[in-house]
This record gives sequence, C-alpha cells and structure tokens, in this order.
Amino acid sequence: MDDLSVSKASRRGSGHAALLGDQDVAAALRAAGVPVTAVCEPTSAVRFSRHTSGWLDRPRSDDALVTALLQHAGQADGPVVLYYEEDDDLLFVSRRREELRGALRFVVPDADLVEQLVDKAAFQRLADMLELPVPPTQVLDLSPTVPETVDIALPVLVKPVRRGHEWRTVTASKAVLVTEQDKLQDLLETLAPHHSRVLLQRHVPGPETRIESYHVYVDPAGEVAAEFTGRKLRTHPASLGHSTALVTTDAPDVVRLGRTITQILGLRGVAKFDFKRDPAGRLWLLEVNPRFTLWHHVGAAAGVNIPALVWADLMGLPRPTVASARAGVTWCRITRDCLAARQGGVSMAAWLRWLARCDTRSLGNPLPWLVDKVTHVHPRGHGTRPVLRGRG
Repeated sequence: MDDLSVSKASRRGSGHAALLGDQDVAAALRAAGVPVTAVCEPTSAVRFSRHTSGWLDRPRSDDALVTALLQHAGQADGPVVLYYEEDDDLLFVSRRREELRGALRFVVPDADLVEQLVDKAAFQRLADMLELPVPPTQVLDLSPTVPETVDIALPVLVKPVRRGHEWRTVTASKAVLVTEQDKLQDLLETLAPHHSRVLLQRHVPGPETRIESYHVYVDPAGEVAAEFTGRKLRTHPASLGHSTALVTTDAPDVVRLGRTITQILGLRGVAKFDFKRDPAGRLWLLEVNPRFTLWHHVGAAAGVNIPALVWADLMGLPRPTVASARAGVTWCRITRDCLAARQGGVSMAAWLRWLARCDTRSLGNPLPWLVDKVTHVHPRGHGTRPVLRGRG
C-alpha cells in the first residue's frame, strides 16, 4: 500500500481513527486530539479537511474495502479505531464485523437490531411489537399492482423503505407529504417501478423545527456514558429536507423518552433518536439511527464529545470528563443553509449576521450552492443559457 495513504499519526505509534464519514465527525475527533484518516474517494471534501491528517483511498466494493482496511490497520504502528456515519457504512461494519474485528476497534449494536433499525418496514414491525410511540404507519406493497385504497387516513408521509438513488430521482426530500387521494395514487404509480414497498405514515403536524433528537452512547455494560438533546432550526428543502442548521437543547422529556427506548431496544453503542413534537406537546418517534452523525460536531462544542468517549473506551484510556451539554450551541452547513435561509425568507444580511454568531460550521459540498447562486435557466426564448443572478 502507498505510504501516502497511511495517516501520519499511525507512523508515530499513537493510534488513530479511520473514518467512513464526513468533516463533522472528524471535527469532534480532532477537538479531542485524535488523529483522523479519512477513508473516502479521492475528490471527497473530507480528504482535504483541516480535521484529518491522513487519507485512505476507498475502494468501490465491500470486499475490497475490507481488504484495504485490514491492510491499513496491519501497517499502522498503533491501534486503529473505526468510525462510520452513513446507513450503508453502518451496514458494512455490522455485516463484516467478524472480519474487521481482529484488526480494528469499533462499537456497533447487535447485528439483528441494526438490520431492523435501518430497514423502515422492519423497524415498523419492531415498533409495533415493542409498543414504541411511532405515528400510525402502513407498509404498502406496490408489486405486482398498486392498491387502489389504503388503510390509513390522509394526510400521510410517503417514505421509502430505504432511501437510495431511485428515491432521489423523485424528490430531494426525505419523504413526500400527500393530502389528496388522487395525488397519492399518482405518486404510488410513479414509485412502483423502482420500489416494491413504501411506508405511509400519519403526518405529525408542525414544521421541521418541531423535530427534536436524543443522542446517546451506551457502553458495553449497558450504562449511558453520554447523552444530549437538540432541535432542527432549518432544513433544505424547507419541508422534509436535510438538516442545514441545528441547536442543542435542554429537553428533559426527550432525555427520558430516549433513555426508555434505549433500554427497551437493549441498544449498545451510539445512536440518534428523532422525535417530532405535535401541537399538544407529545413526542412521536420517527426513526433510530445507530451510528455516528453530523450532530457530534455541535455536541462536542456543547461539552459532550461522544466520538472522543468511544475513542477512550476502545483505546483503554480514561474517559474525558462529561458534563451536561450546554443548550443553545448552534451548527450549520454553510452552503446548504444559505439556500435554506433564503427559501425561508431570511435576507442575506440577516443570515450572514446569524452565521457570524454560529458556534460550529461545516462547509459541505459547495457545488449545489455555486450552481444555484451563479446560474439559472433563462426564462425567455428557446435556450437554456446560464445568466448571472441579480442582487434581488
């Protein structure tokens, strides 16, 4: 293996983190003094981040990735701790855990639980069995034909069992809100060629700012080693979009419910629980993600650095002191939050003032922002000539 692909830290013998993820998890690790090797494609932004100190080229196949990680760990002078951030990477680590475990250190929940939490249809069955507080949901089979009626009252959110490329060709949002039966039928007909099953979930009223989250690290003994709560500030798209601005909170009811569900699931490792608070104040569980997330960046700034605690445990080091997370600590993904703020009617001047006060930031991928900012389809004539946007 090329020496350039081995983290500088690994050659010092102090151990390092190998990250299947982005800059936010790397930022939390760097804040704790942990050297990070990014395992990613050559053009990935995290490779060039100031939070990483090495790079390992990521192969396309899982078999090749196992080989690359094992070779990397075998060449390192110290232990290698593996972190993962996306569902696909979670499944990779979980399904290949026996091959990886001899050379790398990592935390991951029980394999069956991982499969049930990632697959939304399986999660719904689990939630029904355990009587978890999820909104009424129907798993709908679209094959061989699309049903003409459904067993759940509108409005509903239509969700994929797993989000992938086919879903993103339909919408940039995580789900589609449908309020009329004919539009639901049209959407199901559109989805049917690519999705054999979808979920219909009763819509919990309210904006995305009512989505709150519980973040936890449960150690191998089953003890909660760290936890904090947070809330979305903005998403892009504005409805059912991806997070662009976040804030930590002090929400005792979210903590209580998060702890309860953690115990019911028998979860070990790290997880994020997403809830939505309805107009009456009741919390509804939307999903459980048993992996590292971008939230760990702002959590570390608020005083609860979960990736650092995992590092200490896996390296056999004393845990850092953990206090209650400070509420009101903010994060944003700059390029996409610029779009989200504009979509929400926030002026550029007001957003820039907010950005200057924001506690933690991630650049993200600048390409969508640049395309949206610089060009648009010319509204007149037959061409699609890109033109500069005006100040309006």
